[in-house]
Amino acid sequence: MSRAKNIIETGRNTIRMEAASVAALEGLLDDQFEKSVQMIFACKGRVIVSGIGKSGIIAQKVVATLNSTGTPAIFLHAGDAIHGDLGMIQAQDVIILISQSGESPEIKMLLSFVKGFRNPLIGMVGNLQSTLARQSDIVLNTFVSQEACLNNLAPTSSTTVQMVMGDALAVTLMEMRGFGSEDFARFHPGGTLGKRLYLRVQDVYIHNEKPQVDARTSLREVIIEITSKRLGATAVTDEEGRLIGVITDGDLRRMLEKKGMTEGTTAGDIMTTRPKTIEAEALAVEALDLMRTHDITRLIVTSGTQYLGFIDLNNLIREGII
Repeated sequence: MSRAKNIIETGRNTIRMEAASVAALEGLLDDQFEKSVQMIFACKGRVIVSGIGKSGIIAQKVVATLNSTGTPAIFLHAGDAIHGDLGMIQAQDVIILISQSGESPEIKMLLSFVKGFRNPLIGMVGNLQSTLARQSDIVLNTFVSQEACLNNLAPTSSTTVQMVMGDALAVTLMEMRGFGSEDFARFHPGGTLGKRLYLRVQDVYIHNEKPQVDARTSLREVIIEITSKRLGATAVTDEEGRLIGVITDGDLRRMLEKKGMTEGTTAGDIMTTRPKTIEAEALAVEALDLMRTHDITRLIVTSGTQYLGFIDLNNLIREGII
C-alpha cells in the first residue's frame, strides 16, 4: 500500500471507530440520563463542570454549549480547584465531573472535597466500577470499547463520546426550556450567526439611497434617477407614496433593444407592476432567501403598501449575512 493510501485509510478508520462509539452511546442512555436532565432543569444555581486533561477540554466545551442554550454553567479546572477555585461552588449548584477512567488522581482528590459540599453530583465516566462512578449520585455512562488511536491510549473515541453526551444534555434541556431562535439570538449577538438571528431589513435599507419616480416620469428622468441613486432600479409610486411598480436597469436595456429611445415613453409604460417586496420588520436573512428563490439581487422594502426603499445583495454581503 502506498503512503498516500495508508494515510487516507488511517484517517477513514479513525472516523469509523469514533462514529461506531458515538452510535453505541445511544444504547447507553437510560434513566440516569433522564434523572440528570431533570436535576439540571430543576437546578436554581449553575452547573459546575470539571475534568482534567482532555476531559477538562471537553468540560469547557460542554460549559460553552450549556451557556449558549439557556443553562448557566461554569468550568472548574480539577487541578486548580484545590488551590482556591472550589470557592465558585454555591449551595444550589449541580456538579458534573468528567473522566474516562474515573480514577485520575486529580479527580479522586476533587471528589473528596466536592462530596463535603453536599451538592448533587453527576459523574460522566467510562468505567462504571471506578471511584467516580461509585461516589456519584447519578452516572452518565460514556463507555467506549476502544480508542481510535493505534495503541488504544490517546483519548479520541472517549472524548468524542463525552462531547456528544454533553450535547445531548444541552439540547434536551434546551427543548424542555422552550429555548427558541429569539432566545438564541440574545445569547449570540456577535458575528454572522447573531446577525442572521436578529438583523432586520429596517436596520439595513436605511443606509441606501431611495430612488423614486411616478408613473408620468419621462424615460430620460427615469434613467437619471436610477443612475444617480446607484441601486440599479427605481420604485414607481403614486401621489401618496404607495408602491405601484418598479423599473430596473435590465428593464431599460430590454426596452431600448426593442424600441430605442421612444419620445413620450414614461415610467408607467415600462414598469413591472408586481415587484418582489419585503416588509421592513422582516429578518435580513429572509430577504436573502427571497433573493435566492427569485434569482434577483434587490428587493423593495415596504410597510404595507407604502414604499420605503431598497435592500440589495451588497448590503447583506457587507453585513456578513452571506
